[in-house]
Amino acid sequence: MRSMTKSPLDLVKMALSVGNQGLTPYSCPLSRKDFTQPQLFALLALRQFLQADYRKTVRIVAEWAELREALKLTKVPHWTTLEKAHKRLLKKGDSIDSSIRSAIEPTAAA
Repeated sequence: MRSMTKSPLDLVKMALSVGNQGLTPYSCPLSRKDFTQPQLFALLALRQFLQADYRKTVRIVAEWAELREALKLTKVPHWTTLEKAHKRLLKKGDSIDSSIRSAIEPTAAA
């Protein structure tokens, strides 16, 4: 049985790790490369963990140096970047929780 974390920092580290395993760094070869998809995925996981909106999530990350360091962020994304990433990374009706769960639990393929 896995233990649930109550630490936003631990959650971000785990989500970044899962994102690095399951996502390509950038959605398009011509992207600006400001933020990787795993970084955005981890920010969306943090947003759900904190039960915050996009703007509040960005404000928290801007004020929390340890989170920026764990995510390897040199700058904080605009809240609309998170909103667009949410639409791009998640299928309709999915949540970050179900996406993380499906990425780390083995599939029953056999």
